[in-house]
Amino acid sequence: MRPFNENEPSWLDEQLFTRRMVFLRGPIEPDMASRAAATLLALDATGSEPISVHMSADQGNLAAVWTLVDAIDSIGAPVHATAVGEVSGAALGVYCAAAERTAFAHARFRLAEPKVTSPGGTADQVVAEAGRYLRDLEDLILRIAGATGQPRSRVEDDLQAGKVLSAPEAIDYGLVSAIVKR
Repeated sequence: MRPFNENEPSWLDEQLFTRRMVFLRGPIEPDMASRAAATLLALDATGSEPISVHMSADQGNLAAVWTLVDAIDSIGAPVHATAVGEVSGAALGVYCAAAERTAFAHARFRLAEPKVTSPGGTADQVVAEAGRYLRDLEDLILRIAGATGQPRSRVEDDLQAGKVLSAPEAIDYGLVSAIVKR
Protein backbone atom coordinates (compact mmCIF):
# COMPACT_ATOMS: atom_id res chain seq x y z
CA MET A 1 0.00 0.00 0.00
CA ARG A 2 1.33 3.44 -0.90
CA PRO A 3 1.92 5.94 1.90
CA PHE A 4 -0.57 8.78 2.12
CA ASN A 5 0.58 12.03 0.53
CA GLU A 6 -1.89 14.92 0.67
CA ASN A 7 -0.31 16.48 -2.45
CA GLU A 8 -1.14 13.44 -4.61
CA PRO A 9 -4.64 12.46 -5.63
CA SER A 10 -5.87 9.51 -3.62
CA TRP A 11 -6.51 6.12 -5.17
CA LEU A 12 -10.26 6.69 -4.78
CA ASP A 13 -10.09 10.11 -6.46
CA GLU A 14 -8.22 8.52 -9.37
CA GLN A 15 -10.81 5.75 -9.67
CA LEU A 16 -13.71 8.22 -9.59
CA PHE A 17 -12.05 10.47 -12.17
CA THR A 18 -11.46 7.50 -14.50
CA ARG A 19 -15.17 6.63 -14.22
CA ARG A 20 -16.21 10.29 -14.77
CA MET A 21 -17.67 10.54 -11.27
CA VAL A 22 -17.60 13.29 -8.66
CA PHE A 23 -18.73 12.63 -5.09
CA LEU A 24 -20.00 15.58 -3.01
CA ARG A 25 -20.27 14.77 0.69
CA GLY A 26 -20.98 17.15 3.56
CA PRO A 27 -21.65 20.87 3.43
CA ILE A 28 -20.72 22.53 0.14
CA GLU A 29 -18.08 25.01 1.23
CA PRO A 30 -15.70 27.11 -0.93
CA ASP A 31 -12.72 24.70 -0.93
CA MET A 32 -14.86 21.68 -1.79
CA ALA A 33 -16.74 23.62 -4.48
CA SER A 34 -13.54 24.88 -6.11
CA ARG A 35 -12.05 21.39 -6.22
CA ALA A 36 -15.28 19.84 -7.54
CA ALA A 37 -15.67 22.59 -10.17
CA ALA A 38 -12.08 22.00 -11.31
CA THR A 39 -12.79 18.26 -11.54
CA LEU A 40 -15.96 18.88 -13.58
CA LEU A 41 -14.09 21.18 -15.97
CA ALA A 42 -11.25 18.66 -16.33
CA LEU A 43 -13.69 15.82 -17.01
CA ASP A 44 -15.48 17.95 -19.59
CA ALA A 45 -12.16 18.59 -21.33
CA THR A 46 -11.54 14.82 -21.61
CA GLY A 47 -14.77 14.02 -23.48
CA SER A 48 -18.46 14.59 -23.94
CA GLU A 49 -19.72 11.47 -22.13
CA PRO A 50 -21.99 12.11 -19.12
CA ILE A 51 -20.43 13.02 -15.78
CA SER A 52 -22.00 11.49 -12.67
CA VAL A 53 -22.25 13.57 -9.51
CA HIS A 54 -23.19 11.56 -6.42
CA MET A 55 -24.44 13.74 -3.56
CA SER A 56 -24.94 13.41 0.14
CA ALA A 57 -24.65 17.12 0.77
CA ASP A 58 -26.30 19.10 3.48
CA GLN A 59 -26.66 22.84 3.43
CA GLY A 60 -23.56 24.68 2.41
CA ASN A 61 -22.49 28.14 1.46
CA LEU A 62 -24.62 29.78 -1.26
CA ALA A 63 -21.60 31.37 -2.97
CA ALA A 64 -19.86 27.97 -3.07
CA VAL A 65 -22.99 26.35 -4.48
CA TRP A 66 -23.11 28.92 -7.28
CA THR A 67 -19.46 28.08 -8.10
CA LEU A 68 -20.56 24.51 -8.82
CA VAL A 69 -23.80 25.47 -10.57
CA ASP A 70 -21.91 27.82 -12.88
CA ALA A 71 -19.38 25.07 -13.65
CA ILE A 72 -22.18 22.61 -14.47
CA ASP A 73 -23.97 25.20 -16.60
CA SER A 74 -20.78 25.98 -18.55
CA ILE A 75 -19.64 22.49 -19.52
CA GLY A 76 -20.75 20.59 -22.62
CA ALA A 77 -20.94 17.12 -21.09
CA PRO A 78 -24.28 16.30 -19.50
CA VAL A 79 -24.23 16.02 -15.71
CA HIS A 80 -26.29 13.32 -14.02
CA ALA A 81 -26.84 13.77 -10.28
CA THR A 82 -27.71 10.96 -7.88
CA ALA A 83 -28.77 11.59 -4.30
CA VAL A 84 -27.20 8.89 -2.13
CA GLY A 85 -28.08 10.37 1.26
CA GLU A 86 -29.69 13.64 2.25
CA VAL A 87 -29.49 16.63 -0.05
CA SER A 88 -30.64 19.82 1.60
CA GLY A 89 -30.61 23.59 1.64
CA ALA A 90 -28.23 25.31 -0.75
CA ALA A 91 -26.94 21.94 -2.04
CA LEU A 92 -30.29 21.54 -3.82
CA GLY A 93 -29.09 24.16 -6.29
CA VAL A 94 -26.28 21.86 -7.45
CA TYR A 95 -28.64 18.89 -7.63
CA CYS A 96 -31.15 20.89 -9.70
CA ALA A 97 -28.43 22.03 -12.13
CA ALA A 98 -28.00 18.46 -13.37
CA ALA A 99 -29.56 17.39 -16.66
CA GLU A 100 -30.75 14.15 -15.08
CA ARG A 101 -31.60 13.63 -11.40
CA THR A 102 -31.97 10.23 -9.72
CA ALA A 103 -31.94 9.07 -6.10
CA PHE A 104 -31.23 5.97 -4.07
CA ALA A 105 -34.37 4.51 -2.48
CA HIS A 106 -33.65 5.91 0.99
CA ALA A 107 -32.40 9.34 -0.09
CA ARG A 108 -34.05 12.34 1.52
CA PHE A 109 -34.44 15.91 0.39
CA ARG A 110 -34.78 18.75 2.87
CA LEU A 111 -36.11 21.89 1.27
CA ALA A 112 -34.73 24.46 3.68
CA GLU A 113 -33.45 28.00 3.40
CA PRO A 114 -29.67 28.04 3.46
CA LYS A 115 -28.12 29.19 6.69
CA VAL A 116 -26.85 32.73 6.86
CA THR A 117 -23.23 33.15 7.80
CA SER A 118 -22.79 35.89 10.36
CA PRO A 119 -21.55 38.88 8.47
CA GLY A 120 -19.40 41.26 10.41
CA GLY A 121 -18.28 44.76 9.80
CA THR A 122 -20.07 48.04 9.50
CA ALA A 123 -23.83 48.40 9.26
CA ASP A 124 -23.48 49.13 5.53
CA GLN A 125 -21.46 45.93 5.04
CA VAL A 126 -24.07 43.87 6.88
CA VAL A 127 -26.86 45.39 4.76
CA ALA A 128 -24.90 44.72 1.55
CA GLU A 129 -24.29 41.08 2.60
CA ALA A 130 -27.99 40.65 3.42
CA GLY A 131 -28.88 41.95 -0.04
CA ARG A 132 -26.48 39.47 -1.68
CA TYR A 133 -27.95 36.64 0.38
CA LEU A 134 -31.51 37.53 -0.67
CA ARG A 135 -30.50 37.66 -4.36
CA ASP A 136 -28.75 34.29 -4.07
CA LEU A 137 -31.77 32.83 -2.25
CA GLU A 138 -34.06 34.09 -5.03
CA ASP A 139 -31.78 32.44 -7.61
CA LEU A 140 -31.98 29.17 -5.63
CA ILE A 141 -35.78 29.34 -5.50
CA LEU A 142 -35.95 29.96 -9.25
CA ARG A 143 -33.48 27.12 -9.96
CA ILE A 144 -35.54 24.65 -7.92
CA ALA A 145 -38.82 25.88 -9.44
CA GLY A 146 -37.39 25.59 -12.96
CA ALA A 147 -36.09 22.06 -12.35
CA THR A 148 -39.24 20.76 -10.68
CA GLY A 149 -41.99 22.62 -12.52
CA GLN A 150 -43.36 23.79 -9.17
CA PRO A 151 -44.61 27.36 -8.84
CA ARG A 152 -42.07 29.76 -7.37
CA SER A 153 -44.40 30.53 -4.46
CA ARG A 154 -44.70 26.84 -3.51
CA VAL A 155 -40.92 26.36 -3.56
CA GLU A 156 -40.48 29.46 -1.40
CA ASP A 157 -43.11 28.21 1.09
CA ASP A 158 -41.55 24.73 1.19
CA LEU A 159 -38.08 26.20 1.82
CA GLN A 160 -39.43 28.35 4.67
CA ALA A 161 -41.25 25.35 6.17
CA GLY A 162 -38.24 23.01 5.89
CA LYS A 163 -40.24 20.42 3.96
CA VAL A 164 -38.66 16.94 3.86
CA LEU A 165 -39.28 14.62 0.91
CA SER A 166 -38.56 10.92 0.60
CA ALA A 167 -37.29 9.72 -2.79
CA PRO A 168 -40.81 8.72 -3.98
CA GLU A 169 -42.21 12.05 -2.75
CA ALA A 170 -39.39 13.85 -4.59
CA ILE A 171 -40.49 12.12 -7.80
CA ASP A 172 -44.02 13.46 -7.30
CA TYR A 173 -42.57 16.92 -6.57
CA GLY A 174 -40.57 16.83 -9.84
CA LEU A 175 -37.19 16.91 -8.11
CA VAL A 176 -36.21 13.34 -9.04
CA SER A 177 -36.82 11.51 -12.32
CA ALA A 178 -36.22 7.94 -11.07
CA ILE A 179 -35.12 5.85 -8.12
CA VAL A 180 -31.92 3.88 -8.69
CA LYS A 181 -32.53 0.14 -8.86
CA ARG A 182 -30.15 -2.79 -9.26
